Amino acid sequence: MSYSINQIDGLEEDEVQALKALGLRTTERLLEATKTPKGRRVLAEKTCIDPKRLLDYANACDYMRIKGMGKGYLGLLREVGVSTVRELKYRNPGNLAKAMAEANKKKKLVRFLPSEKLVVRWVEHAKKLPLKISYKD
Repeated sequence: MSYSINQIDGLEEDEVQALKALGLRTTERLLEATKTPKGRRVLAEKTCIDPKRLLDYANACDYMRIKGMGKGYLGLLREVGVSTVRELKYRNPGNLAKAMAEANKKKKLVRFLPSEKLVVRWVEHAKKLPLKISYKD
């Protein structure tokens, strides 16, 4: 699934404009451009966006390939220590759903908690997705 880059949580307006100026208007295209360290460095030079921020955006785009993953849920997953799709596929859905509920109770990140059934689907979908992001050159 591909969305407008406007859907990426934390992406600032000037960053959106810089990426769109390079033809990167969708999460799919941004993920392709940022999937390697070299790609992130090249894009950082062209846009003046820090490569670490670009990696965060790449991970957000990667999560958005999972059906039912809204941007609020991404923040909740990050809060419980699951920052990549690669990490998600190894999680126990029951434990993850409980951890997300506890984190949301403290920080109020989302209005509606995902059900354990939805978390199971996320984990299963993550297991089936081909890995896109590399962290080493």
